[in-house]
Amino acid sequence: MPQKKTIFIAFAIEDERQRDFLKGQTRNVHCPFEYIDMSVKKAYDSDWKSKVRTRIKRSDGVIVLVSKNSLASTGQKWEVECAREEKKRILGIWSYTGDRTNLPGVYTRVWTWATINAFIEGL
Repeated sequence: MPQKKTIFIAFAIEDERQRDFLKGQTRNVHCPFEYIDMSVKKAYDSDWKSKVRTRIKRSDGVIVLVSKNSLASTGQKWEVECAREEKKRILGIWSYTGDRTNLPGVYTRVWTWATINAFIEGL
């Protein structure tokens, strides 16, 4: 297997289960890629932006879980902007089959092994 990549996952807190599902899929023995999850597991009480920026800087790329919840998530919007400022490659994937929310500035694709694998291998 190729070298592990470090990925930050930006998601709206309402979509935490989808983040967990993405992480869980990678434990499947047939998963074609491997990565280290740098997403924030719980909100920081203070100085969270500095801590998140450090995690994003240490990441090879950022996966954005896009849903209708993303539109109101100020934390996720900040994480995406931070990733841009840090010049990280970004992949948006739709969190739900029936939700094709457009998050301005985030190129979003259907959640498939091939899409995620191509992104991670390209980092």
